[in-house]
This record gives sequence, C-alpha cells and structure tokens, in this order.
Amino acid sequence: MFNHITRRNFATGSLAGAAALALGSRPGLSAAKTKLSFQSIWLNDPEFLGYMLAMDKGYYAKEGLEINYLPGGPNVVSEGSLLTGKADVALTQMLTTAIAVVQKGAQLKIIGVQYQKSPLGIVSLESSNIKGPKDLAGKTVAVPTLNTQMFAAFIQLHGIADKVKVVPYAFNPALLINGEVDATLDFVTQVPFIVEQKSGKKASYFLFDDHGLPLFMDLVTVTTDTLAKKRAELVKFIRASRVGWAENFRDPLFYPKIYHETWFKGSGSTVEAEEFFNSLQPDLMNHPKGLFTISDEAIDANLESLAKVGIKATKAMFDTNLVAEA
Repeated sequence: MFNHITRRNFATGSLAGAAALALGSRPGLSAAKTKLSFQSIWLNDPEFLGYMLAMDKGYYAKEGLEINYLPGGPNVVSEGSLLTGKADVALTQMLTTAIAVVQKGAQLKIIGVQYQKSPLGIVSLESSNIKGPKDLAGKTVAVPTLNTQMFAAFIQLHGIADKVKVVPYAFNPALLINGEVDATLDFVTQVPFIVEQKSGKKASYFLFDDHGLPLFMDLVTVTTDTLAKKRAELVKFIRASRVGWAENFRDPLFYPKIYHETWFKGSGSTVEAEEFFNSLQPDLMNHPKGLFTISDEAIDANLESLAKVGIKATKAMFDTNLVAEA
C-alpha cells in the first residue's frame, strides 16, 4: 500500500487540509495592501517553497501585496482559474498553456518561468538499464493522460515510436517497484527517492530537457487584462517571490524540516523525500540573469518543442519585460 501523495496521487481529504493551511493568517497583512490571488499548480510540497517563504516572512507584504494562495490539485486547471477571474496569477504548464492560447484563443501571457528545465522525465529501476531514450525500445512505459501527446512526440523523435508499449499511469510508484512497468513518466524530483525509500531498490532517471524536448514548467502566467491593469503589482510579485526562493536556496535542507508539519502536513510525504525534492530544485530553476528569467534562446527551444507535438505557438505568448523590471 503506497500512501505517499505524489504530484498526481492524492487523498481528497488532504486537499481540504492544504486549503485550510493556505488560507490561514500570514504576518504583515493587517495594513491595506493590494490583493493578488495566486493559483498554485499542485498540492503543497517543496515545489512552492519560495512562495510560501515570501508569504510567511512578509516579503510580499513589504511590496504592498496581500497574497491569497490557492492550492492546486488534480481537479484544478490553472489556466481556467485565470480565465474565470478566480486567480490574478497562476503557475501553469508550457503544453497546456500553449494549447489554450493557440487552439482556444485564450488571452494569456507568460511573464516568468520557475523551472528553466522541466522536472518531467523517465524514471526506472537502475536494474532495467534505461539510461536514455533508445533504451526504452521494447519496454513498457506508464504515461499520464496529460502527457501522452508529448511522450508520443518524444519517442517519435528518437525513432522508437513502434517499439515502446505505453500504458495509462495514475502516478503510483508501486507499478515500478513491483515490476508491472519498466518505466514511468513523472517528476524526477520526487519519484526516484520514493521508489528507493519504499523498496530499497536503486532508481535512475533522465530528463526530457536533456534529450531533445525542452519545455518550461511552472510558468508564471496571467491574463492580458490583468497584465494591463496590474502590471506594477505583478512586477512586485516576481520581485518578492525571488527573495523567497533565494532564502530557500541558502540551505535547501533547512526549510523542509520546518514546513513538514505546517505547509506540507497531510501530504503523506517524509522529511527526507522533501529534502531530496528541494535539493534538486536550484539546478532546474537558476538562471545567470536571475530566477524567472525568460531568455530568447529558451523561448525558441520551447517553441521548437511545441512544434514537434503539433502546436504552432509564437513568441507573442511571452512578455519578458516584467522579470527585467523586478
């Protein structure tokens, strides 16, 4: 029985608990401040530690902002929260945001990028000897429905489309541990540690970003209307968030211990797993010009990846100026 809540494997009760935590009081919010509703992309875990610190330590408050933090989850569509007016700013995925903009005409703008390199990748047991895309030939891979289009493009790119068996994935590491599949498509910041911790078996992984399909993850996204009306506040949001993440990265092993029984309570995770998660984040997030930077080169690489999955997006989706101003 695997009770750990991975990014897509959860107990409904913990969503309510996370929401209650998120809506609790935060220091420094008594004075009149501009309110921003911030939609997270998943249930509370180290993926959002920088924002949590910015709330708890008053970094947003110092910028004159009051943040209404909205936890995400499997039934939350971040783009939908923006388009319905529930959220002013949200974390989204490159693929889903591009589909909303290109195919549905959604008026969205990407103003920052949390993960320069997506944590999505292929996780396997080391004994399977899967070290790269070519090693997936003849294997069974569990893939979430949301990512089937991307994975199809990935194996097509590497010439193994007819050599890989794809099965549905409900984000349960037991499939891998028990040998029911050879590999899973998942967040490498979390699942490899869970597999090793629960089974004692050595796990391995590789990222899509390192093998021809780079895609941003956790895009800081707003509607064009919000961008026009609250531009100054959004710049402040990015600036305070940067301070929160910088505080977290001073020692990635420090805050998971503190937040395990507060923000992360009820997740079913362990302190060790949260420390592992947080320790991998700096290499995925940092940019020479600062956190949240969106470079022209990275945009071009992402647009090329989107084209490989049949989405003809353009640079018009991005506004890189706010990060420069933060």
